[in-house]
Amino acid sequence: MRSAKTKRKTLETSVTVEANLEGEGRSEVETGIRYLDHMITTLSKHSLIDLKVKATGDLQHHIVEDVAIAIGETLSKALEDRAGIVRFGNATVPMDDSLASVSLDLVKRPYSIINLLMERESVEDMVKDDIQHFLQSFAQSLEATVHIHVEYGEDDHHKVEAAFKALALALRQAVKIDPGRKTPPSAKGVM
Repeated sequence: MRSAKTKRKTLETSVTVEANLEGEGRSEVETGIRYLDHMITTLSKHSLIDLKVKATGDLQHHIVEDVAIAIGETLSKALEDRAGIVRFGNATVPMDDSLASVSLDLVKRPYSIINLLMERESVEDMVKDDIQHFLQSFAQSLEATVHIHVEYGEDDHHKVEAAFKALALALRQAVKIDPGRKTPPSAKGVM
């Protein structure tokens, strides 16, 4: 079973994450930030990756950043050398008025382009910058190339949620074991 656990403790936060790539999309999430909990639960549900996340900290920004880092690191550990995985994933998800697309590559070269088209300064109890920062920090610590683009929408909640659902579906594709591949999916022979 491809699973891992990460404990991240700093002077600002304490975060524990457990992940099972062969899961059913079950989650237990406690960050103290309701919208972040909702988005992580959504990520788990649609990726079919079981996630347990518990975090406390001094400031919301620090919690958001360290939770993203810990989730990315945990998934990266669970993927080990990434041998035999599909590697690439992409998805487009509608949510009411919004449409979001995600393309990702689990190549071990961290890079992200994130365009959420948010118009308000916050969604529920999360500020816009923290939502963007979560996704950037997640891509960095997962060591993945992640492109997230909201095509259009009116409601910022729907735009962000569509983006997280598309990210989940793209991850679901990319982490799968490719039965025809035994080595890392790279012409270099390593990821």
